[in-house]
Amino acid sequence: MLTSRTALVVADEAPAGPPCAGQVLHEQTVPRHLVHRAAVSEVFLTDLRIVDDTTFSVGAQWPRDHSFYRLPSPHRHDPMLLAETIRQAALVIAHQVFGVPLDWKFMSHETNYQITTAGLALGARPADITLTVTCHDVKRRGAKVAGMGMDVTCHRDGRQIGSGSVRWSCVTAAAYQRLRAGVGDRVPPPGTPAPSAPPVSRGLVGRDRSRDVVLSPHDRRGSWLLRIDRRHPVLFDHPVDHVPGMVLQEAARQAAALLLGRPGLVPAALRFTFDRYVEFDSPVVVTPVRRAPATTGALGVGVEIEQDGRVAAQGLMDMRIVD
Repeated sequence: MLTSRTALVVADEAPAGPPCAGQVLHEQTVPRHLVHRAAVSEVFLTDLRIVDDTTFSVGAQWPRDHSFYRLPSPHRHDPMLLAETIRQAALVIAHQVFGVPLDWKFMSHETNYQITTAGLALGARPADITLTVTCHDVKRRGAKVAGMGMDVTCHRDGRQIGSGSVRWSCVTAAAYQRLRAGVGDRVPPPGTPAPSAPPVSRGLVGRDRSRDVVLSPHDRRGSWLLRIDRRHPVLFDHPVDHVPGMVLQEAARQAAALLLGRPGLVPAALRFTFDRYVEFDSPVVVTPVRRAPATTGALGVGVEIEQDGRVAAQGLMDMRIVD
């Protein structure tokens, strides 16, 4: 059996070997293919260790600055780093522990997180993060795992700073091709120019670059159009045949800022469900509304994401100010 430290240096497209027990390390990232990333710079996970048959420790590190996951505040990490870390943790456990083949396709059905303001503090060094992940409701298709739920607690410097969960399923590459038959003809080719629709003003959504704005004005009052730039190096790290869930969550975050008129607010808690794939070839409407928050002192915003007259995804965020 390879140790976890050994597994990290295995060639990028080879199996990295099963994880072992022990305390997680934060020395280097896991192989990028295990978290479905093309750029090494977008890999936040550093280690995976076994606690018991259903519980695992995952190491991660959050950079002091990131090209996309960043806030106007110079003192805090972007809470969406936790959302991406949970996404990556689900993938590495699926592949390394449950043996899901690397060419199988994943579908996220539900995801959520919540994090404390103190947990977002920007220190003198990158933040070393440890996730404890408990797997439950494991679904199988024959001998293969076909999906499960995962509950997550997030620790930093020995203190719990957040939690979350994710529910996902997966299918073989052949089954995915059947499921998505005909979609390939609707996907813009690589190198497609940036969208012609103008972005909303970057300052209104807490961004300092227009290329990071994912919303455009819409004729319907109180709604915006999803602005898809498939050349974005983070949101579209590699070619895909549908709009990724992290893009939809970012659209919800920016729509909440527009609704509240307060771009300095951040989603300290987020709950999202995904009902269907969001395609590239028809308009996507993002509509935020005020909702009751789940936590005291926050401003609650619900967001619906519609395409072709049907809800494709929806979320609820607790927006807070961080200094």
